[in-house]
Amino acid sequence: MKGSQLTLFAANQSHRKSHMTVVEWILDKAKEAGIEGVTVIEVSESIDAHGKYHAARFFELVDQPVAVTVAAEDSRIDALLDSLQHGGVQLFYTRCPVEYEVIGAGAAKGDE
Repeated sequence: MKGSQLTLFAANQSHRKSHMTVVEWILDKAKEAGIEGVTVIEVSESIDAHGKYHAARFFELVDQPVAVTVAAEDSRIDALLDSLQHGGVQLFYTRCPVEYEVIGAGAAKGDE
C-alpha cells in the first residue's frame, strides 16, 4: 500500500492537553483517525522548533523529548493532521511518502 509516514515531535513528556499528556492525546487522535500502529520513541536529547534544548535527565524525565511515528493511507494522515491542527497544541512534524504492508504469520486474514 502507499501512503505517508508522519513523525510528530513533542518537546517533552510533561506537556498536557485535555487532562492527558500530549503523547496520549496524539495517540487518541490517531485512533480516532482510524490509524493502527503508532510508535512512540523516547529521545535522549533534542532542540525544539524554537531552538530550546531538551534532554532526559536521570532525576527528571519530564523534559524528555518524544517522537511519535505513524504510517497510514494519506486520507487517514490528513484526518489526523486536521484534528491536531485544531487541537491548540504546537507540534513540529515531518511527512514523507511511503510504501507499507503487514507481513508475517497471520498478516492476511484467511491465510492458514
